Amino acid sequence: MANTGSGLLDWLDRLDPGVHRRIKGLRLVTAFGIAAMAGRMPEVVNALDAGPSLSVLAGGFALWASVSEARESRFDSGRDLLCLCIAAAAGAMVYVLLEPLLSSVSTFGPELVLVTGAFCTGYLRRFGILGTGLGSQIYIGQLLAYTSGLGPGDLWTIALAGVIASVAAIVPRVLSGPSEKPALALPVPEVRVTGLPGMRPQLAMGLQAATGALAIIGLTSLLGLQQPAWAITACTYVIAGSAAGTLDRVRRRIVGTAIGVPLGLICLPLAQEAPLLLWLAAALAMVIYAMALPERYDIACGAFAFALVVTLAASGEHSVPLLFSRAWETVLGGVIGLLAALSLLPLKPVRPQPIS
Repeated sequence: MANTGSGLLDWLDRLDPGVHRRIKGLRLVTAFGIAAMAGRMPEVVNALDAGPSLSVLAGGFALWASVSEARESRFDSGRDLLCLCIAAAAGAMVYVLLEPLLSSVSTFGPELVLVTGAFCTGYLRRFGILGTGLGSQIYIGQLLAYTSGLGPGDLWTIALAGVIASVAAIVPRVLSGPSEKPALALPVPEVRVTGLPGMRPQLAMGLQAATGALAIIGLTSLLGLQQPAWAITACTYVIAGSAAGTLDRVRRRIVGTAIGVPLGLICLPLAQEAPLLLWLAAALAMVIYAMALPERYDIACGAFAFALVVTLAASGEHSVPLLFSRAWETVLGGVIGLLAALSLLPLKPVRPQPIS
């Protein structure tokens, strides 16, 4: 047992030598916990006439804002966290306003709204670190509204969730202080759009993600996808700054999901006997998720897949086929994302010109 514990600590040290990302992992779990608990307080829910989805929205906004934020100073971090939580709330509001309109013309109205978020996730990368986070948060807000079944009557709940999430995300960052340092972003090679060198690469990435999402919607009725949003999410987030980068992300996401989902399913018996253990396991998985980004995308995807399965189980979802669909629909979404990146406006690295 001692050797196992020592080996685990050695592995954590190799994954996160400076301990900084472990601190960030604990921070994002803390932000989620504060927001989710505040959203469940009867004093808040009853006094402010908030809906039952307030806890889910606030926790999700705060969690993913904390993941996307990557600044060194507390002031810059707090500013970005506020912007990211606002973006998530805006995405959810866009969903509840657009969904009735699109549903009146298509049975896939809810999924069509997610296409707009998929486009933002790729295109807003042109505005740097904050832009990348804003695009992701817009999609996250839409996804949370989609999974919670929200409508126009929930606008007040969404706004309140954004306020709670902002406080819940900023306070832990202020307290973590200089002990936390963001992971250095991996160098991004200069790329161009094949055949259209004047087009912005980020626009191509947005179109690739949106087209892949539309393809998944087209396949939903054919393949009987139980959760097409999972496939759309996988497609959206595997799109990288080049075709080769997308291929690498797809491979790593498939490997991580193929390990994380079965591990989560093994823990299903604990859902009724010890749900608290499942929530603790999910929290640990999210800490590992924060530690693994950005260098070990496969480990991060495995940790997130495990956390998603066990939290769904702890929340009362015990259908093995539904939970297992997380794996194969993620594979499908990743493959479609790869096909979109290879066939639609593919991005190729710019070769440096020889010095004459």
